[in-house]
Amino acid sequence: MTAPGRRSSTFTRLLRHGFTDATSAERLLDSAELAPVRNDPVLLEALGATADPDLALRGLVRLLEAQPSPAARRQLLDTVIAAKPLRDRLLGVLGASAALGEHLARHAADWQALAGYEPRDLHPGVAEFERCLAGADDPVTLRVAYRRCLLSIAARDVCGTTDVAQAAAELADLATATLRAALRIAGAAAPEDAALCRLAVIAMGKCGGHELNYVSDVDVIFVGEAVDGADENKALQAATRLASHMMRICSETTVEGSIWPVDANLRPEGRNGPLVRTLSSHVAYYQRWAKTWEFQALLKARPVAGDAELGEEYIAALAPLVWQAAERENFVADVQKMRRRVVENIPAAEVERELKLAPGGLRDVEFAVQLLQLVHGRADASLRSGTTLDALRALAAGGYVGRVDAAQLEDAYRFLRSMEHRIQLHRLRRTHLVPEGEADQRRLGRSLGLRTDPVGELNREWKRHAAVVRRLHEKLFYRPLLDAVAQLAPGEARLSTEAARERLVALGYADPAAALRHLEALASGVTRKAAIQRTLLPVLLGWFADSADPDAGLLNFRKVSDALGKTPWYLRLLRDEGAAAQNLARVLSAGRLAPDLLMRAPEAVALLGDGDGGGLEPRGRAHLEQEILAAVGRAGSAEQAVTAARGVRRRELFRTAAADIVGSYGTEDRPAEADQGALVDRVGAAVSDLTAATLAGTLRAVVRDTWGDELPTRFAVIGMGRFGGHELGYGSDADVLFVHEPREGVDEREAAAAATRVVSEMRRLLQIPSADPPLLIDADLRPEGKSGPLARSLKSYGAYYRRWSLVWESQALLRAEPVAGDADLGRRFVELVDPLRYPARGLDEDAVREIRRLKARMESERLPRGVDPKLHAKLGPGGLSDVEWTVQLLQMRHGAEHGALRTTRTREALAAAREAGLISAEDAAILDEAWVLATRVRNAVMLVRGRAGDTFPSDVRELAAVGRYLGYGPGHVGDMLDAYRRTTRRARTVVDELFYGA
Repeated sequence: MTAPGRRSSTFTRLLRHGFTDATSAERLLDSAELAPVRNDPVLLEALGATADPDLALRGLVRLLEAQPSPAARRQLLDTVIAAKPLRDRLLGVLGASAALGEHLARHAADWQALAGYEPRDLHPGVAEFERCLAGADDPVTLRVAYRRCLLSIAARDVCGTTDVAQAAAELADLATATLRAALRIAGAAAPEDAALCRLAVIAMGKCGGHELNYVSDVDVIFVGEAVDGADENKALQAATRLASHMMRICSETTVEGSIWPVDANLRPEGRNGPLVRTLSSHVAYYQRWAKTWEFQALLKARPVAGDAELGEEYIAALAPLVWQAAERENFVADVQKMRRRVVENIPAAEVERELKLAPGGLRDVEFAVQLLQLVHGRADASLRSGTTLDALRALAAGGYVGRVDAAQLEDAYRFLRSMEHRIQLHRLRRTHLVPEGEADQRRLGRSLGLRTDPVGELNREWKRHAAVVRRLHEKLFYRPLLDAVAQLAPGEARLSTEAARERLVALGYADPAAALRHLEALASGVTRKAAIQRTLLPVLLGWFADSADPDAGLLNFRKVSDALGKTPWYLRLLRDEGAAAQNLARVLSAGRLAPDLLMRAPEAVALLGDGDGGGLEPRGRAHLEQEILAAVGRAGSAEQAVTAARGVRRRELFRTAAADIVGSYGTEDRPAEADQGALVDRVGAAVSDLTAATLAGTLRAVVRDTWGDELPTRFAVIGMGRFGGHELGYGSDADVLFVHEPREGVDEREAAAAATRVVSEMRRLLQIPSADPPLLIDADLRPEGKSGPLARSLKSYGAYYRRWSLVWESQALLRAEPVAGDADLGRRFVELVDPLRYPARGLDEDAVREIRRLKARMESERLPRGVDPKLHAKLGPGGLSDVEWTVQLLQMRHGAEHGALRTTRTREALAAAREAGLISAEDAAILDEAWVLATRVRNAVMLVRGRAGDTFPSDVRELAAVGRYLGYGPGHVGDMLDAYRRTTRRARTVVDELFYGA
């Protein structure tokens, strides 16, 4: 026995070298087998470098015990101590694989298979493995020879001499050699069968893809043909016997265990189909009956054994069918559904440990890559690889996947495959579950090079890579562009000149020659940008054609692409981010306003994606005001400040317009919004909030440049009309009043002069010529109209309204709401005007008659000549004016007694009147529908023409574009106009009754 003092020292050294059971390890080191080297520090250090030093030491002792003589034992020890390459390989295997340790204990001389590998021999192929298996003439010797070859692959793997992809390829080559050896043994056992037939073995799955696991089913398909002159039925029966025998040789368990199961269930009809078919039978099945997943499986098919010529004929016959599979109806949806079904079938108790099938697992990588291959590989032969990593690199090189995404996906795939390999290597058992035991996780982590905190680091790295896979799988596998590309005919997907010209004509492009020039400019060349454009354009052409003006959509796309051509994120966004490409196509072909805004701020394309760019959800007033005030604070002058505010306004107008267009048009995945009122409310609130924030920024700039921190008088901007009602359209003026109140100690004349100067400067700054949509301030609703002062004090407003206010002014004040400046002053202004707009006793008949007279006068004076009144959205019968004046009359009559009527918003007031019983639910619905429709018509005209208008355009293409926005497809413009007349006619009937008392 070792002395206690020495034992303690050795015990400590063992713990330091990674042993967990130092007591047992110390006892083994004191055994007779290790006596010659027990004190050699080289051995202890080498053991400590393994995945499991305890397991490696036990395996070494068992191997020494199995040596046939003391001389053989001494030879092994001397070689281990003297030869570092062998020492690392042998101990590395013993520390990672209990199963291979047992093999070495049974076959004590096989350790010498690890001693002969020099650098030039590190990556053996099928031929080298066939030589190693050449002497195996029965199933038992084949298993032994197979394990000996496996031992050498594992040694290179655990020592890092090969990477995970090379190890997987070597395992596939070893499987190929083993299948050939097994078929040779089967043929030797039944030479009469071998003489009757030609039999080809086609590898599928991971073996076919050169990415096999240590322990996995080897998926195969068999093809048989009769030799010349032989009966076909007898030949197929002979081929079936040979195939069955070959499968048994590999799959059956003997004293040496089994090799691996050979699985032929991927064949036509699965288990119910014949094991061997002729080539013509295979082709007929795939042409008529095969399901989508069967073509996906054929991606990895390659001949590996038997008749090589027949195997190549099989691949040549079926490959074209594989690359046509994406044209099948619902192809992309079927593949996606199959992946979801796999996840759903994982036992709940295993899903958190499942390395292969769970979300974020290996199957996510494989399915994403295969789907991209099948969709894009029709037109790009460079993608047609059966090996996942090779295909992923080809997808990245071709621009179908971002280079960063591809690199991250490859890193994650390699890590997860390495985990899978090391888990299986331990017991040579087929499993994809991460072990739960701490000792197993510790060995696994150390085998992957994680030494500081093996268990913790393993779980962190595993979860990190799984999260990357899950994110990128969702991004790539469910990419909307995929389904659109899959629906293209092969010629369309290639964008050849002739095919493109024919397609452009068929899609309705008015000038196919100009369109072809745009396509040539965008997609020619060998750059990565051109490659991505070639992927995008065939789909975009169809999306542009879904609009009223596809030529304009394509032209606008070229302009945006030219403007952002050197911006790396632009094309990546369209290729990768959700519905960004389809959203852009809709926006660019919907009219002039949104494209014009985008041309002046091309970076706003980022808003069309689903990522961190902000999306299409409008920003609230507080957020906008904060951003604009911050920009104003950074600006050097008032002019620069307003320029900065206009930049924010431009971007946000684009966001609002794009959201409106996308919501109106819809997509296949997201139908147009059913609630048209919600679309109108969203636009009105967004434009109103943006206008308020812009005015707040302009006010801040004026005050800062002239007075510094504080104006001599409190100052507020009151929104009126549609502005106060949160109902601004894209082309609406901003109706406002300006109110001020002198600060303590400030002369009223000084205060009035300061307020007037503020208003004048604000108007000047906002009227500086710009390419952006104008923001016009209209103060004509102020007391005395154009003849009155631009700004009044609160006291002056009170005096005017008490003495001179007319009924139309009370009506106008129904929309009054503070929008910028001093909030307290704004609140007190509202308190001042509330009694006027909601009179305590309602309206007398004289006031009602005056309101009716004013409305009739307005319509007769303002309705443009030559315009069909029934199609005028603002002043026509049943239009905006009819509905709004009717609602406002109800508010003035009943607002004092019904608090819910006290709102500046038309639709809210209408709903409140319905709830109060002042209007029937049916009549309220009729008025609401007409108001929403008329508002949408005005918004549509501005979006399509780029300038405001209250009537339907006369230009045929513009009228069709308005129809498309309102949900009417090609050829249905007449239906749109009929529907508008019908809706407004019903509304006018209600107005006649409620407003005119008819």
